[in-house]
Amino acid sequence: MSQGKIVLAYSGGLDTSVIVHWLASKGWEVIALCLDLGQKVEDLEAIRQKGLKAGAASVLLENVQEEFVQDYVFPSIQWNALYEGTYLLGTSLARPLIAKKQIECARREGAIAVSHGATGKGNDQVRFELGYLALQPDIQIIAPWKIEEFYRQYPGRAELLAYAEQHGIPVKATKSQPWSSDENLMHISFESGMLEDPWQEPLEEMFELSQSPEQAPDEPQTVLIDFEQGVPVAVDGETLSPAELLTRLNELGGRHGVGRIDMVESRFVGMKSRGVYETPGGTILHIAHRAMESITMDRGVINLKDSLMPRFAQLVYNGFWFSPEMEVLLDMVDKTQDRVSGTVRVKLYRGNCVVTGRKSPFSLYDEDIATMEADQGRYNPQDANGFIRLHALPLQIQAKLRER
Repeated sequence: MSQGKIVLAYSGGLDTSVIVHWLASKGWEVIALCLDLGQKVEDLEAIRQKGLKAGAASVLLENVQEEFVQDYVFPSIQWNALYEGTYLLGTSLARPLIAKKQIECARREGAIAVSHGATGKGNDQVRFELGYLALQPDIQIIAPWKIEEFYRQYPGRAELLAYAEQHGIPVKATKSQPWSSDENLMHISFESGMLEDPWQEPLEEMFELSQSPEQAPDEPQTVLIDFEQGVPVAVDGETLSPAELLTRLNELGGRHGVGRIDMVESRFVGMKSRGVYETPGGTILHIAHRAMESITMDRGVINLKDSLMPRFAQLVYNGFWFSPEMEVLLDMVDKTQDRVSGTVRVKLYRGNCVVTGRKSPFSLYDEDIATMEADQGRYNPQDANGFIRLHALPLQIQAKLRER
């Protein structure tokens, strides 16, 4: 008996290929939605055929690279967003877009349910499902890794491979790597396996987007990045689309070993998790955008943004992209970027990205005032006496109280 149509976030890998077959065996008409977010993928037609052979009623392919970078990555760059001071949120930013596309597909196709392949211990289950429910509150969600019948029978990769072999599901059964990964145009993440020991150093063979700083070129490379209202628009004078620009910076940063991080983060579900990330292009943009703001943005606005940035990063990380708070923060950051335009020069060298220059038609930097050389008469050093005395007054009063 048919359960109805269901839209599955489909990657073509082992997990979601097995889930396609398992859902179909339970009576679902599976629509496998495969989104191109900039990850390295095999031939798209091969992915389509793999999904159909696994049991999908249809496999839909959609390139969303430009939307991903323009509507999700760039706002995060404008916020200078870092989760727990380190993580540039690559995976977190992709999940709301995937959820949005699944709901759009469900409406087009008349599906009554959506599904994903996220486990019951991680953050992605929360991000997907908060997205689904925010966009369509009455949607039915089927998450196999939280259904006891599924996770008890197929707890790991070995069992999934056996299932695939038993049912003739075409998967590429290679030797298991001691980690798992997730990739999009912003980054690639690695976790699990050997990385569950936070003292275990990652193997060099694990990294995919960057070569090690030790093996990077011994000559630095200078890169110019142009911004218009906080949005990067050109690299070395060449205007590029959002996806093209991030791709270019990924190539440049990867060549010079930029953007590797290794952290233990606090998952939303309560546990600590060790993650290793490669974010070459995103790291360059983060550093360059901060430099652009430093010369064009008022001190008070910088301080306000810095105080709210952790809240933005937390909302992204925890899956609240479609929340009222996020709507306000996105509107706010757009306003702060009105004059964040100009050019930043950075130098890439053996894992480092160093700002070496910035210029803007909206620069707040006034050399005549800032100079430590000849007095131009626009700043009177004696004014600082009263300024300091007024700020010191409460400190002096506290000091006298301590003397009593």
